[in-house]
Amino acid sequence: MIQQKLQRVCVFGVIVFCLVFTTAVNAMVPKSEKNALLELYKSTKGQNWNTVWDVNAPVESWFGVTVQNGHVVEINLFRNNLEGRLPESIGNLKHLVNLNLAFNIISGEIPKSIAQLSKLEVLKLEMNRLEGEIPSEIGNMESLVRLSAFNNFLSGKIPESLGNIQTLRELNLSSNNLTGRIPNSLGELSKLESLGLFENKLYGSIPGELGKLGNLKELVLANNELGGEIPKEFGQLASLKVLQIQNNNIFSFENMEGMNSGQFLVFDYDKKEVGKEDKYKDFDVIKTRMADTKFEDEMDE
Repeated sequence: MIQQKLQRVCVFGVIVFCLVFTTAVNAMVPKSEKNALLELYKSTKGQNWNTVWDVNAPVESWFGVTVQNGHVVEINLFRNNLEGRLPESIGNLKHLVNLNLAFNIISGEIPKSIAQLSKLEVLKLEMNRLEGEIPSEIGNMESLVRLSAFNNFLSGKIPESLGNIQTLRELNLSSNNLTGRIPNSLGELSKLESLGLFENKLYGSIPGELGKLGNLKELVLANNELGGEIPKEFGQLASLKVLQIQNNNIFSFENMEGMNSGQFLVFDYDKKEVGKEDKYKDFDVIKTRMADTKFEDEMDE
């Protein structure tokens, strides 16, 4: 009998501890962070989301929100029917490491305040309806590893400031309305492994500075208005496996002779432009996919 009472007391104690702990964790989430989440919920019609938030419940119980040490560190609302604009207050989520809002119906411009997320490593905004220019302030996001915003309506030039993000490994701005030249500064992204600029309105010569990207595995520049010649510096891209430069205005492929044809898994170029001699027949040209097929979002990323 005594033993049963002790067991009940222990069970009751554990339940009380869990309730107190949960309440304490929720209480530690700063008001500014909770308000930023509530504004995001309101501005993207949270009542119509596929999975809605119970805003009266603890923050850490909200779908897609991860709280650690009293701060919001992750928001993953992938394919959750968000419709509307991103609020400026999103910049108040100072401890955010992962922000995945891909495959929704988000419109309007990318808030400049997003650059205040200095700890952010992953920013996924692809497959939305975002428009306007990419804020140059994003170049101040010193922890960013992945920036993916393909299939939107972004316009204007690619900011030179993106070359400041030395941690960046993936940059995908494909299928937008971006114009101007590819910034030389992208050649400073020494850790970059994947660069996707497919299907924009980019013009001018391809910067030779891209040849400095020794870790680059995928370079997708197809379906633009790029001209000039293939930079001789591309011969330094020893890690490159995927190169897609077709459907541009490039008039000389001569410098591709310095590239190792055996390194490519996918190589697409305007073969008709090479001429009858086809000096590059040794290249294994595989035209079985377009740029964005590899950039499919995953819920666990």
